[in-house]
Amino acid sequence: MLVAAAVCPCPPLLVPEVAADAAGELDALRAACADAIGVLAASRPERLVVVGPAERPSRGVFPPGAVGTFRPFGVDLDVTLGGPGAGRQDDAAEDVPPLPPSLTVAAWLLRGWSAAPVEGMGVGEQLEPERCAAAGRAIAGSAERVALLVMGDGTACRTVKAPGYLDERADPFDASVAAALAAADVPALAGLDPDLAQELKAAGRAPWQVLAGAAEEAHLAGQLLHETAPYGVGYFVAAWT
Repeated sequence: MLVAAAVCPCPPLLVPEVAADAAGELDALRAACADAIGVLAASRPERLVVVGPAERPSRGVFPPGAVGTFRPFGVDLDVTLGGPGAGRQDDAAEDVPPLPPSLTVAAWLLRGWSAAPVEGMGVGEQLEPERCAAAGRAIAGSAERVALLVMGDGTACRTVKAPGYLDERADPFDASVAAALAAADVPALAGLDPDLAQELKAAGRAPWQVLAGAAEEAHLAGQLLHETAPYGVGYFVAAWT
């Protein structure tokens, strides 16, 4: 049963070493993410599952100890899912692919985490809503006390300098996501239009719909901890308990 969930964005710029001189611009966002992780720890989960977008999820599930790197972003920094003390679930470490960027950012956010074993799930950005919901239901049913860390960004079309340029549909889409996260509105998240999300480059759509599936029977209360769009990309931090 899902007992808590945190929603965080996944730009590599969350990592100060990656952001470099611009690191201070996201201090408030980092602080909100830390608060959301604290909510997860306080829920005393038996299992934490991190869900994030992946362009090519060669393997859907990543075990504790899976490694991600920020080297593609110019920083010689590796992180381990579940923290530096996390162990592999098997001896075939070479068969475990590297974490996708979204889960790499999650592993960085979870550094020092020791509340429960951590697993990761990469979700294809085009995964259909019904399959997202089914994945969420399976996660929720995997233990008596399950927590979710859901990684994903909003639209990338909020300004003319945004990665997707300006699209006037972006603000209303992100507003609907923010309202759904604030209210823990499962039907609203489940009803997000995948085609519109793709057009607006909202990479969080599929992970949010995994959350919707996991929370169908949980009856959680939501709180929006932070919302911002500093680079024309919507970033949300929320906690459900």
